[in-house]
Amino acid sequence: MAASREVCEKVEDIAHLPPQSDQRRDRTAGFVIVGGGIAGVTCAEQLSALSPDDPVTLLSASPLIKSVTNFRQVGRALEEFDVEEKTTGALQKACPNVRVVHAQVRAADTDKHEVYTEDGETFPYTKLCICTGGQPKLITKDNPYVIGIRDTETVQHFQQKLANARRVVIVGNGGIALELVYEIERCEVIWAIKDDSIGNTFFDRGAAEFFLPHLTAGKCEENKPLKRLKYTVTELSSDSPKKGDTAMGGALGPDWKDGWRMKGKHDQAAHQVHVEYQCEVLEVLTREEFTRTGQTAECFPGTSRAEEQNDDWPVYVLLTNKRLYGCDFVVSATGVVPSTGPFLHNDQFSVAPDGGLRVDDHMHTSVADVYAAGDVCTASWEPAPQWFQMRLWSQARQMGSYAAKCMVAERDGEDIDMDFCFELFAHVTKFFNYKIVLLGRYNAQGLGKDYELLLRCTKGLEYVKVVLQAGRMQGAVLIGDTDLEETFENLIINGMDLSPYGEDLLDPNIDIEDYFD
Repeated sequence: MAASREVCEKVEDIAHLPPQSDQRRDRTAGFVIVGGGIAGVTCAEQLSALSPDDPVTLLSASPLIKSVTNFRQVGRALEEFDVEEKTTGALQKACPNVRVVHAQVRAADTDKHEVYTEDGETFPYTKLCICTGGQPKLITKDNPYVIGIRDTETVQHFQQKLANARRVVIVGNGGIALELVYEIERCEVIWAIKDDSIGNTFFDRGAAEFFLPHLTAGKCEENKPLKRLKYTVTELSSDSPKKGDTAMGGALGPDWKDGWRMKGKHDQAAHQVHVEYQCEVLEVLTREEFTRTGQTAECFPGTSRAEEQNDDWPVYVLLTNKRLYGCDFVVSATGVVPSTGPFLHNDQFSVAPDGGLRVDDHMHTSVADVYAAGDVCTASWEPAPQWFQMRLWSQARQMGSYAAKCMVAERDGEDIDMDFCFELFAHVTKFFNYKIVLLGRYNAQGLGKDYELLLRCTKGLEYVKVVLQAGRMQGAVLIGDTDLEETFENLIINGMDLSPYGEDLLDPNIDIEDYFD
């Protein structure tokens, strides 16, 4: 831990860091947080706990906020939690010094330490934390047949369109896409990905092969209670802020799809998914534009031309592999871009190449008294060897919590050590009804070619991959109920030389948990 901090201190790219703030600034202005997602709400809750006598204002573009519940520390860096969608009143009741304002931020004057909303209100601050998250990176804008999925309202819109759909094209290979192709029923799915295997963001080709049978197999219905709370849709009031590109609700958390009806109008109930590999969308065509091309659309694999001859689709998608498909609508699930719009009216903020606000190892932006956390920011410090930024709800929670600690520490003139969660990348999720644990450099990211892999796979049950370099574990992928996450986390952190154990490390007949206990 100390070593990584020393590295951070030597980084030369700190010109964007803010000067020390004026500690004498009027503290009655309090803390202001922009964004009602996981990062923003976590930051507000942590500020309330650390500084209960100071006012905290949370500005949320959505009437509903995302709150972390049932938090459980699985290991030193690995954690599990649920995400609950709450009304603003619930947070205010739990944290008496927190005021939640349903408003859309228009701009900020960082010299005056003020935030302005679209309805004309002004909110002064001593410390500001920007937690506005990200927004869907759509393949094309302003097309009624192309939608992105980011928050509860966009999921509701998707559900309404799906109910009348016979075929949908999904573009992207990340978490949202993976969950959609598994969950959608009674609707043909064309899945277009730019990679040569599914789930490239999260796992390698071997793990992709493990999941392939589930693309067309029937879904396994679970009788056990849901691990995480189902989301519900609350109708917006007539005075709700209008949502544009820069005003979205908090990002969806774990198990967001539970409780939603994801069924189309196709007569066949079978799970029908066709994957188009190594391609992207070249063009999205209206029915009229398609007719003018004189081209013939592809049939869904397994169906005949006669079966589709009467289909007249409202939109057509031309892929870079020259295949053309008609569909009812397109889901653009190609990731998110940081939602920085209201804060870039001047050149005060240092912005990273990916569009995020640069933050240092104390979550400072380049502007005094302004912090950022979650998807909107880009970690610009020298990372620990087994940590890297990935815009996930787990890191949004960690950043929001740590930002609050840093805000209070700087205000009080105290030093603070970096949270241990930034020493090791650790994420728990679920795909195709399997538990997924990702640790460290789980796909050998940044290790070059000087590494080796150990694999263990039991078809339909589990998939275990370990990344080793110079005999030391650098990362791991665990699919299924392996119960290896705590042991592997410790082996990565401790840097133990595992060369003597060789392939016995994954021998199912050896209780590795007890061995390294």
